[in-house]
Amino acid sequence: MKNSKMSLAKKMVIALILGIVVGIGAIFLRVNLTENGQEATWSAINNLLFADITAEGNEKAIGLFYIVGQLFVNSMQVIIIPMVFTSIVIAMIRISDAKKLGRIASKTIGYFLLTTVIAILVAAVCGMITYNAGLFQAVETNLEAAAGKSGSNPLLFIVNAVPNNFVSALSNNGGVLAIVVCAVAVGLGINTNKEKFKQITALCEQISELVTIILSWIVNTFAPVAIFCLLTRTCAAYGVSYLKPALSYIVLTTVLLLAFLFIFYPLFVSVTTKLSPTIFAKKIAKVALFGFSTSSSAATLPMNIETAEKELGISEEIASFVLPLGMTINMDGTALMQVVATIFIAGVAGYTVHLPQLILIGLLAVIASVGTPAAPGAGAIILFTILSGVGFTNPIALSVYALILAINRPIEMLVTALNVTGDTACAMVVCKSENSLNEEVFNTVNK
Repeated sequence: MKNSKMSLAKKMVIALILGIVVGIGAIFLRVNLTENGQEATWSAINNLLFADITAEGNEKAIGLFYIVGQLFVNSMQVIIIPMVFTSIVIAMIRISDAKKLGRIASKTIGYFLLTTVIAILVAAVCGMITYNAGLFQAVETNLEAAAGKSGSNPLLFIVNAVPNNFVSALSNNGGVLAIVVCAVAVGLGINTNKEKFKQITALCEQISELVTIILSWIVNTFAPVAIFCLLTRTCAAYGVSYLKPALSYIVLTTVLLLAFLFIFYPLFVSVTTKLSPTIFAKKIAKVALFGFSTSSSAATLPMNIETAEKELGISEEIASFVLPLGMTINMDGTALMQVVATIFIAGVAGYTVHLPQLILIGLLAVIASVGTPAAPGAGAIILFTILSGVGFTNPIALSVYALILAINRPIEMLVTALNVTGDTACAMVVCKSENSLNEEVFNTVNK
């Protein structure tokens, strides 16, 4: 089994490298064909391999890479609700001490807030340094204002946490927080009389086991091919031309995200658990890579839970509670990106950013990141909430916002890698604080 896991990890790394290499090749091919008046040839290649077949005007496109990528992402997402619901119910049932449950929940939320606030502070400081250096200068753009994108009150996530229909909640992948609340309620209810509800407990355990079997089959069979297709299509579809006008934003955000991913989280785990940061980084790498490839924390959750329990030594009750909750409310990467993007838009649109606006941006980023759906593209949409909250909504700001929507796909991929890694890092710390971390499993390094 260990060899199989290592083989899968190696295949995923190879898929990552091949996807980037082939994707860059597709970029050069695209540029060469379009510059030499052969747009029709590129259009035919794009329709065959990369086109989004759901988009208007692509009714006759084939989009082989798009189809493979979406089949994989959809197959991962279809097991999200049964996995989250049953894992949390089982976790609640197994925690017999109510004080322990409250202690775990408070520690989890506390560590989530701590890492998110640190991410926002670092993003604000670095963003303002870049802003004051004049690197966020106005750029000319012919993009239209972001029509149809509207913000919503970030506090709505509190209202939406309690569904008004249990069945509809179980059919909505975008309402994972409501699933978490329902699962906690059901689990605590069963916990009051385990003997009476033992059949429901057995059913949840069987569903959880079935989901694990399906997950293993999907990941081991399709993950490397899907990652190759997803990355190649991302490069080919978006190219590099959109990245040039916002190079400062791209570079700063990328550097900060990578610094958190490869430096902050391993050190955070090392300082709080006294365990090796190198081992943590190596074992969480494939989860981060999977999140990067799919750009979806929700699709990454099954692999994250499996890695946490079987390779990092996190107990099942901690992993089953912390990771689904983290997928819902712990969005360090999203918050970091939103702060830098807001300061960038302010600089381009001619707004002056003072300390009060900066504090408001940070507060809105915390709240908005909590309410961000664990799905591709959600972070950039939520950005409009922050812009509206601080009043950065002139025509230039809206145009630059539209520019960010166009260029943000690679950034969102990295944001997701950061989000899922942050969830696992917090789970490690909580588990260690509860003296339930299996350090022997953690220190076992597969070769």
